[in-house]
Amino acid sequence: MRRHPPHMSHTDTGARTGARVRSLALLTTAVAALATTLPAAAPAYASGPYGQGLRHCTDGTDTGTGPAALTCHFPVTPGTYDVTVTLGGDTAAATSVTGETRRALLPETATGAGERVTRSFTVDVRTPEGEPTGPDGSPGLDLRFGGPAPALDAIRVTPAPRARQLVLIGDSTVCDQPGEPYTGWGQRLPQLLGRGTAVANHADSGESTVSYLANPALFDRVRARIRPGDLVLVQLAHNDKQTDAATYRANLTALVDGIRAEGGRPVLVTPIVRRWFNRDGTLDNDIALLVNGLGVNHPAEIRALAAELGTPLVDLTALTKARVEELGPEESKALYLTTEKRDNTHTSERGATEYARLVHAELEAQGLLGHRPPRPGGA
Repeated sequence: MRRHPPHMSHTDTGARTGARVRSLALLTTAVAALATTLPAAAPAYASGPYGQGLRHCTDGTDTGTGPAALTCHFPVTPGTYDVTVTLGGDTAAATSVTGETRRALLPETATGAGERVTRSFTVDVRTPEGEPTGPDGSPGLDLRFGGPAPALDAIRVTPAPRARQLVLIGDSTVCDQPGEPYTGWGQRLPQLLGRGTAVANHADSGESTVSYLANPALFDRVRARIRPGDLVLVQLAHNDKQTDAATYRANLTALVDGIRAEGGRPVLVTPIVRRWFNRDGTLDNDIALLVNGLGVNHPAEIRALAAELGTPLVDLTALTKARVEELGPEESKALYLTTEKRDNTHTSERGATEYARLVHAELEAQGLLGHRPPRPGGA
C-alpha cells in the first residue's frame, strides 16, 4: 500500500525554505573565502610538461633542394625551457635542430633505419628573441628540424626556471645574426652545452664598451636577468675604435662590477681576430689584432685587466690567430665572409662554429662550466 506524505502546513514549508536559503548563503560565503586563499590560475604552458607528440609541428615546403624541414611552435612565455626530442624513424635520417633566431641547439644527429635516439637541450626564450635592439620576433618558442634527412618522432617541452644561464655580452661577431650568411659565435654555442644550461645571447651589432653601458636595452637588461652563479662572458672591442685606454679599462671594470653585484661570474674574452695577413703569412699587424686608431691594444688591455680584477680570461684573440694562421691566407677565407661579402671581420657558419668550440673548450679547461673546480686565481 502506497504511503502518502504527511500534510505540511504553510508554516513548515516556509521554515524549510528559509533554512535552505541560509545554507546556500553560508556555502557561497565559504566558497568565496576559499577562492581568496588559492593561487591565481597559471597561464597556459606555465607548467609542464607539454608538447608531447607532434601536434605543435608542421612540415615545411620542399623547395626541391632536399627534404622539407619540420617546424614546431610552442606559445610559451619568456623563460628557460628544457626540450627533449626523439629523432629517427623507419628510414635512415640525419637531423639537426635550430631555434629562435638561427640558434644552433643540437648538432646533426644520424640515425639508422628503424633507430630512434633521444636528445635534450635547454633553450632561452626572450623578447626580442635575437639582438637586444632588434625586432621582437615571433612570440613563444620556434624550433626547426633540418639536416640532410630530418626525422622527428616525438618532442617534449618543459619549463626549466632554475636552469643555469650562460650570458653573452658582445658585438656583431658574437650575436644571434638574423640573416645568412652572417653568423656570430654565440649563435653556435648552445649546441655544445646540452641540457641544463641555456645560452642567453645579449650581444648586439655595432656595440662598444661605451654604447653597451649607455643603452638601457643592453647592460641594464642583462643585469636584471642575471641569476646567482651565472657565467657572463664579455667580448667588446671591435667597435671601440676611438676609445682611449683609460676609458676602455674603466668601462670593462664597470661591466665586471655590475655582473658581480648581481651574483654573476664575469669572464673577459679577447676579440676574434680580423683576417688580415702580412706578406709572411702572419697576423701580426694592428688591423688583425685590434689595435685601434689611438694605439690602444684591446687584447693586451683585456689580458692585463683580467689579471688585475681576478677575472677568468678566454684569450680568443690568441686562439683564433693560431687557427687562421694554421689555415693560411687561402683556406682561412672559409672562416669569414671573404668570398661572399669581402668581409674579413664577420664569420661564416663554419667560422662561428669553430670559434664557439674554441670558447667552449677553454671554459671546460678552466672548469668554468661546473664539471670541476676552477683553477686557482680564476684564469
